Amino acid sequence: MQTTFTPEQLTDPGIARSNEILRACVHCGFCTATCPTYQVLGDELDSPRGRIYLIKDMLENDRDPDPRTVTHIDRCLSCLACMTTCPSGVHYMHLVDHARAYIEARYTRPWPDRALRWVLAQILPHPGRFRAALMAARLGRPLRGLMPGARLKAMLDMAPRHLPPPSPSDAPQVFPAEGTRRMRVALMTGCAQKALNTDINEATIRLLTRLGAEVVVADGAGCCGALVHHMGKEEAAHRFAARNIRAWMSEKSKAGLDAIVINTSGCGTTVKDYGHMFRTSPLAGEAAAISSLARDVSEVLVDLLHPDHVRTTRPARDGIAGIDAPPAADAPAPGMRVAYHAACSLQHGQRIKAAPKDLLRTAGFEVVEPADPHLCCGSAGTYNLMQPAIAGKLRDRKVRTLEAKAPEVIAAGNIGCMMQIGGGTGIPVVHTVELLDWATGGPRPRALGGDRPGEVPILR
Repeated sequence: MQTTFTPEQLTDPGIARSNEILRACVHCGFCTATCPTYQVLGDELDSPRGRIYLIKDMLENDRDPDPRTVTHIDRCLSCLACMTTCPSGVHYMHLVDHARAYIEARYTRPWPDRALRWVLAQILPHPGRFRAALMAARLGRPLRGLMPGARLKAMLDMAPRHLPPPSPSDAPQVFPAEGTRRMRVALMTGCAQKALNTDINEATIRLLTRLGAEVVVADGAGCCGALVHHMGKEEAAHRFAARNIRAWMSEKSKAGLDAIVINTSGCGTTVKDYGHMFRTSPLAGEAAAISSLARDVSEVLVDLLHPDHVRTTRPARDGIAGIDAPPAADAPAPGMRVAYHAACSLQHGQRIKAAPKDLLRTAGFEVVEPADPHLCCGSAGTYNLMQPAIAGKLRDRKVRTLEAKAPEVIAAGNIGCMMQIGGGTGIPVVHTVELLDWATGGPRPRALGGDRPGEVPILR
């Protein structure tokens, strides 16, 4: 694509990066075939190619965003399916992130939009505030039918029926490896996940320590910044990210880190991009170091289960090699049928596709995939709260394709997807690590009728 940015415009790092991305686009339109919003709305401007044209026109002409442009960019899920499809390597993520920051700085939204975005930015990244908001939403659910506006109803629907108490495992501490220590990792405990589902971090810690990893929850680490980053709130996103970078670098300097483990794939995509986010700041070197250490939990589990690491080998039907079998009375049923939902941030953002499915199969589960697994479920961070009509259509379609596989349980690697899909089906939805933990000696997941697990050993 030909661009006409001036030399003065190109001195801005954001414009320079967007120029590189725009010039890589060849107008082929392959991206439209895998864009969820184009599939639902059928409007070229609600496809990546259409949004690229809008962004190019806005940036090149250095003009204030107009409502039409903002509407179509707001409708983008940032699912990044277009990046998987694109034959030219167009880095759409950096382009749309820049456009959102540009819009946030130069466009005055209607006051209801401003209010909603402010509320979400003030609540979701803070587990304590989010927990309080969820409790209030639960009290308000009986009045849902009297509430005006789809967005408010979507916020009430987000509240789970049962809110778990805070987990002691999320506090800064170190969990010792069982047996010989094979690696030392930091676990990102996140923000929304700590309020919505504390079982995920607990299962992750049990599973990693069982496999020989020492797990540290670093003091000072918190929200990755993704929730506000995708709203264009660049300054707030960088504050969250900088706090994590300093916390993990401090831990790395004390006793070393082999990886930063992330079990929420939406966070993982952002942390792996810290190097880009801070490329022109004094934190550039440290940010790049943290990005190089960031890994999805499935990537780390594959490393820990490498033949060089395992103690024994036995058939996959008996569980993961090198791990003692769980008690027979509480073991998963042989061949339990699991429908695997591939989170967009994992399959498109991080290009991790096979590892979670391979791990589940090795643990003895039968893994099935829905039709069109590349399409988004409609969660996309705060998207289901800000665009509830589109998100609802995407959820319903995803649920239909998952239920068509007649699974006993649905597994995913992202809390947002779990909440979104769980709101549209009666089939239990769990995190992949919960099933792997159960298959290797951990407790039955609570969504499958298990009791709340006890605390794991704490080193300090």
